[in-house]
Amino acid sequence: MTTNGDPASLSGSPAVAARTGPAGAGEDRPAASGDAALSDALTGLRAAIGAARFPLALPSAEAARRSAAALADQLDDYLLPRLSRLDAPLLVVVGGSTGAGKSTLVNSLVQARVSAAGVLRPTTRSPVLVCSPTDSAWFRRGELLPGLTRTNQPSADPRTLHLVTAPALAPGLAFLDAPDIDSVVDANRALAGQLLAAADLWLFVTTAARYADAVPWELLRGARARGAAIALVLDRVPVEATDEVAAHLAEMLAEQELGSAPLFVLPETWVDGQGLLPGRVTAPLADWFARLAADAEARSAVVRQTLGGALATLQPSVESLAAAAEEQVTAANAMDERVLAAYRAASRTVEQGLRDGRLLRGEVLARWQEFIGTSDFFRTLEARIGRLRDRVIAAFSRRPAPAVELRDAIESQLVTLLRGVAAEAAEHAYTGWKAHPAGAALLEPELAHHSADLPERAERLVRDWQRGVLELVRAEGGDRRFVARTAAYAVNATGLVVMIAVFASTAFIPTGLEVATGAGTTIAGQAVLQAIFGDQAVRTLANKAREDLLNRVSVLLDTEAARYLARTEQARPAARTATALRRAANRVETARLHSNFPTPVPPPQPPVDHEVVVPETGVSGQQLHDQPSRWGANGPVAGRERP
Repeated sequence: MTTNGDPASLSGSPAVAARTGPAGAGEDRPAASGDAALSDALTGLRAAIGAARFPLALPSAEAARRSAAALADQLDDYLLPRLSRLDAPLLVVVGGSTGAGKSTLVNSLVQARVSAAGVLRPTTRSPVLVCSPTDSAWFRRGELLPGLTRTNQPSADPRTLHLVTAPALAPGLAFLDAPDIDSVVDANRALAGQLLAAADLWLFVTTAARYADAVPWELLRGARARGAAIALVLDRVPVEATDEVAAHLAEMLAEQELGSAPLFVLPETWVDGQGLLPGRVTAPLADWFARLAADAEARSAVVRQTLGGALATLQPSVESLAAAAEEQVTAANAMDERVLAAYRAASRTVEQGLRDGRLLRGEVLARWQEFIGTSDFFRTLEARIGRLRDRVIAAFSRRPAPAVELRDAIESQLVTLLRGVAAEAAEHAYTGWKAHPAGAALLEPELAHHSADLPERAERLVRDWQRGVLELVRAEGGDRRFVARTAAYAVNATGLVVMIAVFASTAFIPTGLEVATGAGTTIAGQAVLQAIFGDQAVRTLANKAREDLLNRVSVLLDTEAARYLARTEQARPAARTATALRRAANRVETARLHSNFPTPVPPPQPPVDHEVVVPETGVSGQQLHDQPSRWGANGPVAGRERP
């Protein structure tokens, strides 16, 4: 055993406990009032973490989801139940690499074959918790690790916890044989990490052949970062290599600021007929645990070290979740903005189309010229306004068929424009999302085009707008004699002239393009409206009709954009998620600082030289090398197994 500190720790209290905890910390008691406030704050933090969502496929999302799940598990499995019962039995989680001999070591420490050991990997498929019969009730209640179903029988289900009592194990101490941290089974690896986060003390078991593997050291660094109490067992060390291997491991521990963790070195040896290691091999480790079980103050110090370290790491861990939540909201807003920008551009295209005269071309122009009777109409422009009004109204009243054709042409031209801008906006929005890391996951092929029913809705929009224009003409001319004198045909014809006015620049003030496009018909239309309503009324009617049409188009395009926005709305985390997480974490930190769990102080760096105590094995290294035939490729043969 290397102590890396006071040599008295070999015979006194365990080193891991002796360096932690204030005086009097070992009194068995429930949570004090300060601890109760801390428990309330932790409950609030658990709720905030449970409500946090990271649905958008951002680079940080998967890590945030894993971190949130790990924090929730640690709160449920360890922090909340342990804080409520600081005097509960100390839980030692035995973890390590595949085939390190964890189960054999646990069996040997409790002097009974309680956990299956063998050459098949992974051996431990579900965790096994061994405790004194006196402590059985606490572990069966399920406050600690509540997500695991208690069972009295071995199980292959990793979500079960096999409870076993061992009379030889002193009260106040329990061992949990965890699955391999590098198991080929994903569920086993995840469970191993969860169990290690629920340990009061982590007993890490490795071998002379695998102590430098990357996976264990990653977990050891994580345990050190959260202030967990750690002890290590270096198993299966050839006697002749003990000094060299133990010294190298001690150097590695010192480099990772783990030099003060107790290190026990177990030589390569045989197991007896019960599958247990010789007592002389495990004696230093068994004695260390026996002293820990008998010393309530030492156990309390271990609990407070690990609990305090875990509490101190909550705020920075939650801060990373809050940052990830803010990134989700920012990404959702950015994706929404790409959609809104595409449909704003579509709306501007429609508005520009109404102003630049492009809609006066083609079929609309032909039907308008036919409707207004251009040659006859221009010959009357120099006549008196009264005579012009009468002739125009009479002409309108006698010519219903051209009016229908003009109305249909206007409808067709507008629908074509709306379909075009909607298709273009959908394509731009689709392209914008496809280029965004979170957008591609939300896309479906139909979003690349406008809605299937958009043409039908566009037609209905134009017809509704045309009816609105007629109502507008009736309202504006309600007190004028022409409505009464000419009845419905005059209203319909005048409404069509207003619609044509909407297709030109502001209030029919002609531009060079309009004159060229409309062959002077815009001037004719303006003269007609001025003859009936007056100059200001012309402007008012055209502006109102144009505004009404643009409002309807805006609603149509908003409905198209909503196909995208609904997806971000479903995936968007609550806007206050980050605030809620930070507020809850700050509350926990404030309660922690006012509790009996101050910020852990890292131990000083130990010297590199270490004293290594190797128990007497009775078997030399040469003897082991002389008997290779008794070992198969994966372990012992002839009923024997290695630890």
